Amino acid sequence: MHIASLFDSEIFKWVILPILIFFARICDVTIGTVRIMFVSKGNKLIAPLLGFFEVLIWLAAIGQIMKNLNNIFCYVAYASGFAMGNFIGIHIEEKLAVGRLVIRVITAKDAHILVDKLRKRGFGVTNVDAEGSKGKVNIIFMVINRSHLQEVIEIIHKHNPKAFYSIEDTRFVKKGIFPHRESPIKKKFLTLPQFYKRTKFYQKFRIRKGK
Repeated sequence: MHIASLFDSEIFKWVILPILIFFARICDVTIGTVRIMFVSKGNKLIAPLLGFFEVLIWLAAIGQIMKNLNNIFCYVAYASGFAMGNFIGIHIEEKLAVGRLVIRVITAKDAHILVDKLRKRGFGVTNVDAEGSKGKVNIIFMVINRSHLQEVIEIIHKHNPKAFYSIEDTRFVKKGIFPHRESPIKKKFLTLPQFYKRTKFYQKFRIRKGK
């Protein structure tokens, strides 16, 4: 009885329901944004699964809108959730950094230093001499993991800040040279042997053994 009376109350209609619609819209738009990313990468497993939950949540939200057409707060919550969902979805997509990118760098300056720095970082680089509108230029081609994009841009800006570069998504890559991608978990947490070696007990044991 108490739950039924809550659903029929004015507080639920004008306050709780718009809040629920707002968060539901955030969820489905966020999922949709991430789903589009996986569709563009040709992922045939995760994309359909995300699409199922996206539509399911959307149907629940739009169903409540249709039942409360005279509630202006529901409209505002629906639109606000859509905007916030786009923002959160793009942020998550950037954090996931799934897939690979093609970077083309065109520079009139000698590119040997830039190429050497990129190769030392483990990137596969192809350097081609070409002719531009104002004379000879160097064209650098790279295929990188999206997680390394910021690192590559920083190297370009440091060693050739006036270089022109373009970045494109790529759907499929076969072979190639890529730097080792360390797991974020390994970066933040020590393995058990590493943790043990940093304990006071282990240090005292090494001193006693004369190591």
